[in-house]
Amino acid sequence: MLNTVYRGTAGAFGCGAVMAWLRCTCSLCLVVLAVVSVPRARARLPDRGGWVLRFADDFKGPAGQLPSPGRWVFDTGQQYPFGPKNWGTQEVERYTRDPDNVSLDGHGNLRITPLRDASGHWTSARIESRKADFEPPPGGILRIEARIRMPDVTGPAALGYWPAFWAMGRSYRKRHDWPASGEFDIMENVNGLQNVWQTLHCGVKPGGPCDEPHGIGHVANCPGSPCQMHFHVYTFEWDRTISPRQLRWYVDGHLTHQVSQAQLPTTTWRQLTHQGGYFILLNVAMGGNFPRALSHAPTPGKTTEPRHPMLVDYVAVWTRDGLGNGGDPQAGASTTRRSPSYPAPVNAAPRQP
Repeated sequence: MLNTVYRGTAGAFGCGAVMAWLRCTCSLCLVVLAVVSVPRARARLPDRGGWVLRFADDFKGPAGQLPSPGRWVFDTGQQYPFGPKNWGTQEVERYTRDPDNVSLDGHGNLRITPLRDASGHWTSARIESRKADFEPPPGGILRIEARIRMPDVTGPAALGYWPAFWAMGRSYRKRHDWPASGEFDIMENVNGLQNVWQTLHCGVKPGGPCDEPHGIGHVANCPGSPCQMHFHVYTFEWDRTISPRQLRWYVDGHLTHQVSQAQLPTTTWRQLTHQGGYFILLNVAMGGNFPRALSHAPTPGKTTEPRHPMLVDYVAVWTRDGLGNGGDPQAGASTTRRSPSYPAPVNAAPRQP
């Protein structure tokens, strides 16, 4: 058995492979067992000196077990009791808490798997953190991060896939006031494209300071290796150590997008940053406005393949006070622009944590 760990700009991943040869003494024969590759998780969460860990899940546990109900709320059905049908984005899946759709994989990952039944109906899963108070301390920084492998599917087989890692403002759980509640899209991908969409939603719709329903967004690449084939680390920082304040997005430590307090009206920034905190969401939608806008055809289609999971190695939230290194907002390059044809995700959680 070979078990080699590779490290690079795409993060750490493992390949477990078994190849055995059995030679028969009574005749000439050779039996070769298949080579199997299994994505491996990190041994532990990153140790970030100077930061305080506020929340974490490394999804360790037996295969088939649901993620911790003490940490996560399961969204089910095709709408919230108060919300629009198909989550307001025309997604076609029905969310469940069935282990076939959402469970641990036994290798330290959360697995969210879209499935299609014999009648052509899709199911998938969406979970959100029970905690909804994630925000930086006064004069400090908030860091929300996950290590994720997108569904490993591209081309016609990927049409309609819409994995996401994002955060919503706490006020939505009380007033359902999107986009005033604020939304940080830390990682979104559609149709198996080799891109990451990272977007801020805020203000009012339509239009407003964030040009809703499009938002202020950026399309980034996954450095070093394809988005779908390997794990990548997706990070969001909210920085109160500098003036004007700043929101920053990263992929594998590379700064990919940033929005400054100076870009928004004072009232909008205050509304965005005085929510009492944010909560985290993970989901894989199927179809909807966003995938359709980029495919120019209904999604998912006849060529779309089910059973390609999004794998999540860990989710973690850290904070740091203003006495530490405030980060370098100029590290890397980012071009802030609005995401073309980006739909309004009116899909945020209604329940109290």
